[in-house]
Amino acid sequence: MAEKLSVQDLVEMISNMTVMELVELRKALEEKFGVSAAMPVVAAAVAAPSSGAPSAEPEEKSNFDVFIKEIGDAKLQVIKVVKDITGLSLKDAKDIVESGGQKPVKQGVPKDEAEKIKKSLEEAGAVVELK
Repeated sequence: MAEKLSVQDLVEMISNMTVMELVELRKALEEKFGVSAAMPVVAAAVAAPSSGAPSAEPEEKSNFDVFIKEIGDAKLQVIKVVKDITGLSLKDAKDIVESGGQKPVKQGVPKDEAEKIKKSLEEAGAVVELK
């Protein structure tokens, strides 16, 4: 029989998941328990714009993922900046830097924080992309 996970172990596993894995988890839980994670219609009506007419322009994105597209010449400096930003070990920071833009430096950060991270990494010589 499988070992039972503690709540702390489960929280740790979830915190290490990618956004796509979290989406898959949400779908699986909805199917398993027959529920929906969607916002109720009443709450959606309260959150809707008060103008009555739908907005022609899309909502501005509020959270961003920060990716390093190119390391530049100062690889060690970029690794140090990633380590300082994330609080990860030197090895984990190096793995992110060397991932070629496959692993985000930070995920789901507010726009102002993403811009600060981008500026710090660019000052170290990296080419950064916000998604």
